[in-house]
Amino acid sequence: MQIKNLKTLISIVVIVLLTTTSTKAAEECFEKTSRAIFKFNMTLDDIVLEPLAKGYNKLPNPVKTGTNNFTSNIGTLLSIPNNVLQGNVKQLGHSVGSFAINTTVGILGFLNPAEKLGLKPHKEDVGQTLGSYGVGAGCYFVLPIFGPTTVRDSVGLIADTFLDPFAHVTIRENEILGTSGNSLDYYSVRGTSVVDFRASNDKNLENLEKNSIDLYSSLKSIYLQDRENKIKNSTKDQDDWENLDN
Repeated sequence: MQIKNLKTLISIVVIVLLTTTSTKAAEECFEKTSRAIFKFNMTLDDIVLEPLAKGYNKLPNPVKTGTNNFTSNIGTLLSIPNNVLQGNVKQLGHSVGSFAINTTVGILGFLNPAEKLGLKPHKEDVGQTLGSYGVGAGCYFVLPIFGPTTVRDSVGLIADTFLDPFAHVTIRENEILGTSGNSLDYYSVRGTSVVDFRASNDKNLENLEKNSIDLYSSLKSIYLQDRENKIKNSTKDQDDWENLDN
């Protein structure tokens, strides 16, 4: 089964390599369609995510901090194999050390003692790994619910589920070191991460909506700059926005 998954992942990488070599970075693939999907996503945000985010922000700070720590700790699992693929030994040490300490001493990640020890792992995914090897972003478009992406990052999103240990023990229902879960566990954590992100950026998004002539273009620019910064492991030009992973 693992060999089959590896073959699938290699096939995905080959496709993205072939696709992005002939496509200019940040070129719009289907702008009219993307704008229509963006409008749908914003309507969904108004009806579902924004109310949830505002309710979430009323929770006590220790609850919000603990939730953010917990979801971030699980997210670190995806960073570990990507650190290996990128050959980033320093960040590999930060990721492994942070996850080990926070999961044990930090009570399943609700606390973050690793940060006090100087461990600050970067969030890494397959899209960033491909970018670190020089694979271009390809054209930009918007996915329903998932939001802004590029050819490289959308392929990376699929590949993440083959590489992420958390995905293996939940949606793929494999057992790793005696730990297993199910799809509900996976989507519950991912959904909580989305609400946490939306709540953290509630004021930023409100200001952007008020001050932007074209909100679609503004969010496109923020997304592409954020992805470029992550590939370079840079925090430059991220302004006051929280981590744009969702």
